[in-house]
Amino acid sequence: MIKKGTWVQLHSVILKPKERAPQVPGDTAKVPLEQWVKGRLMEDAEVGQTARAATRTGRLVTGALVKANPGFEHGFGAFVPELLAAQESILKAAGEEAPDA
Repeated sequence: MIKKGTWVQLHSVILKPKERAPQVPGDTAKVPLEQWVKGRLMEDAEVGQTARAATRTGRLVTGALVKANPGFEHGFGAFVPELLAAQESILKAAGEEAPDA
């Protein structure tokens, strides 16, 4: 049970594929328009249940409770050797040396 007031993430489907606008590109039109929102839980709930949360801007949103205390899970991807070589090439052309690691 996740307690009222906990910082949570909710998920909801705003538009199903058949409800998407006709001018939306084909690959986009095949998938639903989804919403992932973080906020404070308005009442106790279990993961997977429909729940309400108040966002930092004061909006009240409803969706499936995904997780409590969600963190940031984004990154910049895997190391790309070609980008390092490009940086070194640019620095060399500018008359600078790449820093040693």
